Amino acid sequence: MATTKILSLYHISLLLSLIAAAAAASFSPTDHFLVNCGSSAAQTLDADHRVFAGDDPRFLASTQTLQLESLDPPSPLYRTARAFTHPAHYVFPITDRGVHHLVRLHFHPLRDNRCDLSEAEFHVIANGFLLLRNFRPSTAASSVVIKEFAIPVDSGELKITFLPSDKSGFAFVNAIEVITAPIDLIADVAQLVDAEKNERIHGLLRSGFETVHRVNVGGFKVTPFNDSLWRTWITDDEFFNSIEGSETVHFGGIIKYRNGGLSREVGPDNVYNTARVIRSKDSSIPKVNLTWSFQIEKGYSHMVRMHFCDIASVSTYMLYFNVYVNGNLAYENVDLTQSTDAILASPFYADFVVDEGSSGSLDVSVGPSNMSWPRAVDAILNGIEIWKLNNTMGSFGGEVCADSVWRSWRTGHTSVVLPLIAAIFLLLSASVFLQRRRNASASTGWARLPVDVSESNLKGGNQLSSIK
Repeated sequence: MATTKILSLYHISLLLSLIAAAAAASFSPTDHFLVNCGSSAAQTLDADHRVFAGDDPRFLASTQTLQLESLDPPSPLYRTARAFTHPAHYVFPITDRGVHHLVRLHFHPLRDNRCDLSEAEFHVIANGFLLLRNFRPSTAASSVVIKEFAIPVDSGELKITFLPSDKSGFAFVNAIEVITAPIDLIADVAQLVDAEKNERIHGLLRSGFETVHRVNVGGFKVTPFNDSLWRTWITDDEFFNSIEGSETVHFGGIIKYRNGGLSREVGPDNVYNTARVIRSKDSSIPKVNLTWSFQIEKGYSHMVRMHFCDIASVSTYMLYFNVYVNGNLAYENVDLTQSTDAILASPFYADFVVDEGSSGSLDVSVGPSNMSWPRAVDAILNGIEIWKLNNTMGSFGGEVCADSVWRSWRTGHTSVVLPLIAAIFLLLSASVFLQRRRNASASTGWARLPVDVSESNLKGGNQLSSIK
């Protein structure tokens, strides 16, 4: 009996994974480019069975590059890399204009006998956004680094530029993804929350976003194979710091995506079918909150998206709770029944913006409200995403804009080239001068000196022909 039950659970889990994979395969973005940089192979399968095309000269608008290859890559996608000693561009034609596009840059500092990519430091620019500045992939904890951005693209092309820094002299990239973001992935409005105010803000559709954290609360790691936007959701274990009062919930039913509601591209089934909850066991309501703590970069605004799906209540109109951001009340008396048209197991999310400040941490919490019921679920959370927003200069890399980085590169290299040209000119001038002296010496070496120079010649200023 126990064996039969285990097998049944296994088959249910397998069936749900296949359903999720089929849903992921059904999403077809208008712009969809997957490039295995440095590869001459027509196609390469990554670990999640996606097909990356080899380097296409239609996209690579540079000639001073190197194709590098590793003998021991962590996966086939990272066997090759394209390295640059001068600014280089990948240019992608864009059909779906006026919407955000996902840009994923893959880095694995492989070793080649021509250069050691672990020493690389460089900048990356995309359509005026400074994505990376003085970036060193080798300093990351993992040997593979994937940087993900969502940037608005209004023109008919997306140009991604790699500029080597003066410190290393070269840049590289292993793979590039450019994908049209679903229209419902990014909303124009969010709630700005701090100690003094809680107000709605607009204009996020003009902003760029860098993914900082993406967490599946209470569940397992979700790989790109099970996500329709090919994202990775890690577990929340390292961020969750509220052991008391927490309960993990796993749901074996079907997640109900509503017409007019959010789509699977906002969040996959495997995020919404797990959660952490607070559940009261008796007539008293627990006086605890569940809290997750994250490290963020100082000096930038960040947006946190909290994913909710009531997979734990036995009925609608029984779950009410509060949401806190950095200890400030961000959303009071959340009513998922009202937000999801009275459908259980139907997903919903809320976006909150934390303005730039000196703190390098971000805490999010859920807990019971004054409307919570006894003997019911009193708080729930399924997933968390945190993005860094570009600053007013269009930069994710400090108080400097993309044009400034370009000018700095040109100035630095001009300061090297001009002295070199001057030195070459001086050497050529000296060579011409010495050659003329040698010629002059050769033409007068056997001439007889005059033995009689008249006074009239001296007064007339006549000079000897050997003096030039």
